[in-house]
Amino acid sequence: MPLSEPPAGSPPAPAVVLSATDLSVSLGGLPVLRRLTFELATGEAMALLGGNGSGKTTLVRSLMGLIPVTRGEIRIFGVPLERFHDWSRIGFVPQKSTAGLSGAKVKEVVASGRLAHRKPFVPAGRRDRQAVAEALDAVDLSDRASDEMAHLSGGQQQRVLIARALAGQPDLLVLDEPTAGVDLEHQEVLATLLSRMIDSGTSVLVVLHEVAALAPLISRALVLREGRVVHDGPLGLVNHGHRSGHEHEHPDPDRQLLDGTVEQRWRS
Repeated sequence: MPLSEPPAGSPPAPAVVLSATDLSVSLGGLPVLRRLTFELATGEAMALLGGNGSGKTTLVRSLMGLIPVTRGEIRIFGVPLERFHDWSRIGFVPQKSTAGLSGAKVKEVVASGRLAHRKPFVPAGRRDRQAVAEALDAVDLSDRASDEMAHLSGGQQQRVLIARALAGQPDLLVLDEPTAGVDLEHQEVLATLLSRMIDSGTSVLVVLHEVAALAPLISRALVLREGRVVHDGPLGLVNHGHRSGHEHEHPDPDRQLLDGTVEQRWRS
């Protein structure tokens, strides 16, 4: 049956910036993601929710090309992942890890987010320096620019990693647990910052355990359970156990969780 035509004069549908079709991933021969399909549109903010072992981080790492897929297809800005090379358009904030960065200065870490925009061996230009300064200001760390990462708290280190992604001025921002270890005040700073980016057309995919301060800007939630999508829609319609980002989980300590399986009991 042919699809109906959109009403005359209606605005065009937002472009799809990230999509997964029939996506499956296995680790060590065990299935972690099972036939996921979803799309993320321009200017959309989507939260990726689910309990421990549900496959959230595996999905994000697969989307970024860090883990090979078993079946299915990933497209970024309409280009199949295996042919995509324009990584300067993407800002990726992995789960907090400052390994190897302890001796680096804050401004050096943030400036590394501009490398994809510069030719090799060419010094940073005015636009690079301005982008770094704006990113540091956005996460309220301008006064710590010359400090070493080792001298910052865990929450401050996380904000530096976010600033590194922001310095690249991405069209797509992917964040894995960006609020972990960050106090409520700076979660609100992050929420304000992300809201401005979304308003300017940046698409955001964010893995969350605590929705908290970011809830007002989330237009859609994708909920995983045992590697499958169990909800794809408004955040307000998510099971109550997910709305606060919590699930009661009682895994058997002898049970392997690589397959994404977790025993779950929802709050009443």
